[in-house]
Amino acid sequence: MNAKSSRENLILVVDDSPETLGMLNDTLEQAGMTTLVALEGVQALNIARRIIPDVILLDALMPVMDGFELCRQLKADPELRAIPVIFMTGLSDTESVVKAFEVGGVDYVTKPVNTAELIARMRVHLANARLTLSARSALDTAGQFMFSVTRDGQVVWSTPQVNQLFDAADDGHWLSDNLHAELKIWLARAPAPGMGIDLTAPHRALRVVVLGTGDDGEFLLRLQDREGPNEAEQLRAKLPITARESEVLLWLARGKTNREIGEILGTSPRTVNKHLEQVFRKLGVENRTSAAAIVLKHLEQS
Repeated sequence: MNAKSSRENLILVVDDSPETLGMLNDTLEQAGMTTLVALEGVQALNIARRIIPDVILLDALMPVMDGFELCRQLKADPELRAIPVIFMTGLSDTESVVKAFEVGGVDYVTKPVNTAELIARMRVHLANARLTLSARSALDTAGQFMFSVTRDGQVVWSTPQVNQLFDAADDGHWLSDNLHAELKIWLARAPAPGMGIDLTAPHRALRVVVLGTGDDGEFLLRLQDREGPNEAEQLRAKLPITARESEVLLWLARGKTNREIGEILGTSPRTVNKHLEQVFRKLGVENRTSAAAIVLKHLEQS
């Protein structure tokens, strides 16, 4: 086993049966993966916090702390919640399957485990997890104020910049007691991309805007600091454009069409197009993509 496979395919197997652990350990080692094993939930949590695995295979029925409760605790930990959890269970009834997904599992296999099927499913979840991690790392590096939440308003992931703003806004209780409730009520109305809401943070005027939704039902949000200059003002200060041109340019960078920009700003698509012609000339660009790239560059610097 080389260092690369160990680093890229680290699997934590949690089961109270030593025989099952031994069988899965041999199977995963033969597939080029490295395994860590735990016989119960508390031990699994301690291992995961010390050495973050790429995937967790989790027995649903265990004494003291069952797999459902362990998964809940994993998903409540910001450092561990992104790890894909695959349930292993002898329970195939609908209620148990639904419960596995409700607590945060991404998949399940029934016992006795079909090892070939398990390996195939694991490779899919490993690939998906790495794509997600790469995208999040890129956003972290770019300094974006973005975070994602479930439909219940629970924060799944956030960039360091968002964490800093939330910390500045918190009074020791708002983040834990109120934020998710505010987001849950708002997201229940199914806000469309571009729509936003002001938060009731005690020490900072914050606003969140929907950027999009994922196939998993999560919302990708942008956090805005209302106490600082708004983005249109930032563009106006950095670029040789008018106030209205900065508003048009900002909405262009958010992916809006001329018609949509006109509806937002209360003007006609033809007028929007005239503003963009002036903007392109002033910025020395020829198309919307190049103009949007300039906007994103300046906003990231701000």
